[in-house]
Amino acid sequence: MPGDLFDLSGKVALVTGATRGIGRAIAEEMARHGARVALSSNEAQACASVAEELRREGLDVIGIPCDVAFREQAERLVAETIEAFGKIDILVCNAGVAPHMGPISTASDADWDLTMTVNLRSVLWLTSLVIPGMAARRDGSVIIISSIAGVRGNKAIGLYGLSKAANAQLARNLAVEWGPSNVRVNAISPGLIRTDFARPLLDDAKFLERRLALTPLRRAGTSREIAGVAVMLASAAGAFMTGQNVIVDGGTTIGDGS
Repeated sequence: MPGDLFDLSGKVALVTGATRGIGRAIAEEMARHGARVALSSNEAQACASVAEELRREGLDVIGIPCDVAFREQAERLVAETIEAFGKIDILVCNAGVAPHMGPISTASDADWDLTMTVNLRSVLWLTSLVIPGMAARRDGSVIIISSIAGVRGNKAIGLYGLSKAANAQLARNLAVEWGPSNVRVNAISPGLIRTDFARPLLDDAKFLERRLALTPLRRAGTSREIAGVAVMLASAAGAFMTGQNVIVDGGTTIGDGS
């Protein structure tokens, strides 16, 4: 049937940074497409309340609090997801931070450590924990949320962009390593999306005017528009895609401002 192309029935998804914004939209849409979903963030109350809200809608969702900056918590997150659902077919690494604004040379060691631990090292931890099980079943999809800040220079969030460029490269490396076991690994690089995370940019009228002038669609995106791409990558519709960095930015990175 045509609808089977995006069907996630029988699949188990683990989504980090999933209590708001892009992560929540991905968790919700995957559940609506049939997946059982473990959603996580470092906010325990938010995990519980978002999971309960989605369960009231008839979706099969659990919340597991986890601060991915700590390896032992990442290990517990994976173990509890498998204990609850038996396996993990889809891993979405969305949790991220941007503690530093301004020239990259002004970032402190603490800024570097936090950015690289949350945005990059935690992804390596989670993929190392989850992918072997996918490989044993010869089926799995990993989706790493990157950013267009990682595909071009940026004076405002250069450190964040550096970590996101590494995310896209990690996706390529893992795709090559695990492709023979039918595990697919892709990145999604959103442009400007209407989320709390992007609020400082959205509230900057001059920045927003410049950005939208460079964006052919002349608007910011929505979390659900990123979630749609994630569902595709996780489903049969994306079964022949791996190692890609899918840019979803309304055309910002290809526009010339005309």
